[in-house]
Amino acid sequence: MNRYPQYQTHLNPTVDNLSQAIFVVNRHAKTATDPKFLYKLKHDSLKKLMNEGKAKKLGLHFSSNPKNSQQQSDILIECGKYMFHLPPTKKDFEELPHLGSLSNDVRNPKSTISLNQAKKLLIQYTGIKEPEQDNQIRKKKYVKPVFKKLGESY
Repeated sequence: MNRYPQYQTHLNPTVDNLSQAIFVVNRHAKTATDPKFLYKLKHDSLKKLMNEGKAKKLGLHFSSNPKNSQQQSDILIECGKYMFHLPPTKKDFEELPHLGSLSNDVRNPKSTISLNQAKKLLIQYTGIKEPEQDNQIRKKKYVKPVFKKLGESY
């Protein structure tokens, strides 16, 4: 049934669980040293939910953190009780209404899922595999420092 048995989780892939998992992954991606995989997981999960009709695009928002431009817009997506932003395509600018600036009054509910469980659930749901190069970077061998006597050259 599952292509990746090491990524099995006890959570069922319901809309509420998936949206909570996306929220947790997105929150951790914002502070991660290498967020590329976490953002890919969020993006692919939301795309799959939209294709299944479990999430919908509401409109465009001005981004609160534009990259190299003065203004940048993001798609506002509703999934369960949660709201998310994704980068827009040209087609989105033609089809979706612009909602203006982001409102600080709207907040996503708190989540009780751990990052590990969230990643497992989204990997199980989307079928993408986590790159293994991250584990190799962490496992650097410890090298003892070499101390020379005072006055000796290196």
